[in-house]
Amino acid sequence: MNERVRVLVVDDSAFARKVLREVLGTDSRIEVIGVARDGLEALEKIATMKPDVITLDLGMPGLDGIGVLEALRQRHHPPRAVLVTMSGPATALGIEALASGAFDIVRKPTSLATDRLYELGGELVSKVLAAAAASPDVVRLPVARTSAVEAPSIAKSTDIVVIGASTGGPRALAALLRALPGHFPVPIAVVIHMPSGYTQTFARRLDGDSNCQVSEARDGAALVAGSVTIARAGVHMKVARGDDTPYVVFDDQPTSSLHRPSVDELFVSAAKEFGPGVLGVVLTGMGDDGLAGARAIVEAKGRVLVEAASSCVVHGMPRVILEAGLATGEFPIDEMARAIVDHL
Repeated sequence: MNERVRVLVVDDSAFARKVLREVLGTDSRIEVIGVARDGLEALEKIATMKPDVITLDLGMPGLDGIGVLEALRQRHHPPRAVLVTMSGPATALGIEALASGAFDIVRKPTSLATDRLYELGGELVSKVLAAAAASPDVVRLPVARTSAVEAPSIAKSTDIVVIGASTGGPRALAALLRALPGHFPVPIAVVIHMPSGYTQTFARRLDGDSNCQVSEARDGAALVAGSVTIARAGVHMKVARGDDTPYVVFDDQPTSSLHRPSVDELFVSAAKEFGPGVLGVVLTGMGDDGLAGARAIVEAKGRVLVEAASSCVVHGMPRVILEAGLATGEFPIDEMARAIVDHL
C-alpha cells in the first residue's frame, strides 16, 4: 500500500473515539479522516468521506453496528469494517456482525472510560492494515450455501480432521460445515482466532446452522465421529488418543505463543498422536500460525489442505504453507468440503 489507509472511527463514547483516534494515529500508514457518534452519522460520513476502513462499535443508539453493516452491503464499494466491541452480551451481536460482512473483531479490554483502552492499540492497528489490504470482493462474498456432500461411512486413511483459521475464518468455517454431512465418519477439531468470550456463542450458532454437532471444547471431552469441537479462546487445545476415543486436552503451555489457542499446538499434538491419520485444513487467516503444525503433520505422513487465495479474506496462513511446499491440495471454500471427503 503506497497511500495511507483512510479510517473513520465510529463509536458513541467520546473517550473511546479519542483513544481509537490516538492509537491509530501512531502508525504512519494510517490516517484517521474523521469520527462518527452513531450509525446514521457514520453512513453520512462514509458517503462523503469514502474511508477505506471503519472501526465500528456495535452497541450504539439509533442505528447500531449491525444496521450499519446491513446498509453497507447495499453499496458497490463499501469500506471494510473492523469491530471494536465488548464480550458478554455483545458476543452474539459480534458473531452476527461477522456473518454480515465485518472483517474482524478487536475486543475492548474494559467498558469503562479508562486508559486500559489503549491496550487494544497494537491489535487494532494490525487488523485495520490487514482489512485495507484484503480484497473487497472477497470480503463481500456471501457465505456459500451449497448442498451437503456425501461422505463414506468409514474413512479409509483418516482418523481425525484438524482445522485452523483466523481472519475471515468464521464465515469460511460456516460455509464449510454447511457442506459437510452430519454422518461425517471422523471427529473434527477446530482452532479459530477469536477474542475471549466469543467461541461459545460462535459454536452455538454453527450447531444450529450445520448438519454436524458443534460445541465449544471442554477439557477431557471425547472427540467422536460427526462432531465438531471449537477450541475455547484463551487456552491451547490439544488432542490425545485414549484407549478407544480421542479426547481434548487443555494446556496453558507454551505461554510464548502469539495466539492462544494456537493452530500449531493443535496440529502438532494431532500429528504426534495420530501420525498419518491426520488431515489438516488451513483456511483464511493473517500470519503464519499453522505453518509449524503443518510441517509436523507432513513429517508424520499426514496431509494438509489449504484454502485458495480466490476465496480467502486474507491468504496469509494458507500462503505460507503453500510456499513451504507442505500443501497436499489447494481449494476455494465452496470446494473444500468435497476435497476433505475425497481425502478421507
